[in-house]
Amino acid sequence: MTGEKLRSLRRDHKPSKEDGDLLGPGEEEATAAPGGGGFTGGGKSGRLAGGHRVFTNHHRLPLKAGPGASSPAEAEKAAIAAAQFPVHECVFKGDVRRLSALIRTQGIGQKDSHGNTPLHLAVMLGNKECAHLLLAHNAPVKVKNAQGWSPLAEAISYGDRQMITALLRKLKQQSRESVEEKRPRLLKALKELGDFYLELHWDFQSWVPLLSRILPSDACKIYKQGINIRLDTTLIDFTDMKCQRGDLSFIFNGDAAPSESFVVLDNEQKVYQRIHHEESEMETEEEVDILMSSDIYSATLSTKSITFTRAQTGWLFREDKTERVGNFLADFYLVNGLVLESRKRREHLSEEDILRNKAIMESLSKGGNLMEQNFEPARRQSLTPPPPNTITWEEYISAENGKAPHLGRELVCKESKKTFKATIAMSQEFPLGIESLLNVLEVIAPFKHFNKLREFVQMKLPPGFPVKLDIPVFPTITATVTFQEFRYDEFDESIFTIPDDYKEDPSRFPDL
Repeated sequence: MTGEKLRSLRRDHKPSKEDGDLLGPGEEEATAAPGGGGFTGGGKSGRLAGGHRVFTNHHRLPLKAGPGASSPAEAEKAAIAAAQFPVHECVFKGDVRRLSALIRTQGIGQKDSHGNTPLHLAVMLGNKECAHLLLAHNAPVKVKNAQGWSPLAEAISYGDRQMITALLRKLKQQSRESVEEKRPRLLKALKELGDFYLELHWDFQSWVPLLSRILPSDACKIYKQGINIRLDTTLIDFTDMKCQRGDLSFIFNGDAAPSESFVVLDNEQKVYQRIHHEESEMETEEEVDILMSSDIYSATLSTKSITFTRAQTGWLFREDKTERVGNFLADFYLVNGLVLESRKRREHLSEEDILRNKAIMESLSKGGNLMEQNFEPARRQSLTPPPPNTITWEEYISAENGKAPHLGRELVCKESKKTFKATIAMSQEFPLGIESLLNVLEVIAPFKHFNKLREFVQMKLPPGFPVKLDIPVFPTITATVTFQEFRYDEFDESIFTIPDDYKEDPSRFPDL
């Protein structure tokens, strides 16, 4: 496995848009190599400098005098819940026979009052038979509970390798199916859209002084004709630690079979790679090793309290700011209430894991790479299971919202929040609509910074088209995106094909 692939796995499995939140690129919560320090397990919540809060996130309820005993109020609430969440109840109690009877008629993706699906409960309680039965019936894996964790994140915490592998495979399968389901709608939308040339610029900034000196900028050119799209870019790969430059073209051919649709050209080395969504058995096993040896990470860009106010200009006489961006007159707005909430968990890690991950991150921040350290994750064995669950169904389901009793391994978690200040320029003159832009961006979503742009413009924005906007890309990095030029045009068909003198290199871009 290459260093680029390893580094990519440490950062890419971020959550996706759900419940009014915009999330990081990729699929779901997964791992982020830690910076070390600042974590605690057990005890009361504490506050760290810089907006960090260290806590054990859930509540353990005191045990009753007798096994299974509960108050009349709890019993009444549990009886109502049993009617509302029958699948959850039989998973909680490990009743596989009843689950197999209910699973055909009940919604297995339903969330209970704590935001958990039946699959969440099966994983957290270590009920493997229930979990495998739910997965066999395609229970959703890319779903978060009220605390922001997916079943895969909970499986990493529990530490059963077989369960982590099963969930990872199902997640990838469901992601492929989702892409295939969207394809006909996407092709129809592209066909109805006029042919055009679009140029946009990316400028990355950071409030970290040293980091701001090495951040890249990029001029992207997008050509759209029929159901074909070509993107020319100089930014091959970009993370919060490192960027990789080059001369790159991404081609989407809508007429080709799904497995042949996506091609990336390296115009300097004159090679190309087809983007396949299937991974080999070896790649999956290596990914599981990395998941089990790194922090579990969840980042949510919350837009629930977001507001837009007109930006002002002038010293003595204040007036609404209106300026030209490229060829387009635009109204400028201030974006308020944009908050990035991030959480890291490491209850599944040993001291050795934590120290090694810290050393890796320090090396990356100084410009090193994983290959220089000869880093290959060792094959991880399953962890010793956490102590058996002592909480009853009645206690669990009758707990207040936001105070769910914790199931599984005791949490060791760190939370931080950062408020972003941003500006957005909206133009009524831009010929393209936001919906059309979203369809184009959905095609080029394999590029992580474009995925961030797509998520951001899905918000309810002020009137017009966002010709210039600031978006958070990583906790320490924002990007200013400017749409410089747009024109309806026609192009030679050859720009959407692989040049004859290019050779195929299936491993040229291991992160795609």
